[in-house]
Amino acid sequence: MIEYKDIKTFTEKELERLFLSVEWSSGHFPDKLKIAMENFSTVYSAWDGEKLIGMICAMDDGIMNAYVHYLLVDPGYHGQTVGRTLVEMIKEHYRDYMRIAVIAYNDELHFYENCGFSKADDASPMFITSLWT
Repeated sequence: MIEYKDIKTFTEKELERLFLSVEWSSGHFPDKLKIAMENFSTVYSAWDGEKLIGMICAMDDGIMNAYVHYLLVDPGYHGQTVGRTLVEMIKEHYRDYMRIAVIAYNDELHFYENCGFSKADDASPMFITSLWT
């Protein structure tokens, strides 16, 4: 049975395993991820027993805008509504905010649209980054 938690404390190994399971380069920096999780405004995680299998993390301004920075689910758990449940938890948490934003990879647009997000016609994400995924 999958359990959902509202915590910000994870081990480096838990974060490394989850992030590398989806081939995100940030998984190579588990020490930084550990600190990042503690600094996010909101973090919800999904667990199969003691195994971290998914998470969503958001930043906000406290009143109007929230930005979903991470949403990831271990590929072995895709199709089990873990990602959708995590998104619904964020939507509920920020229900009184005026905007919840996410930068979606193009092959994930359909998922986010099914969760209620709309693609902007007049905006594009821009980055200064040393990460490769």
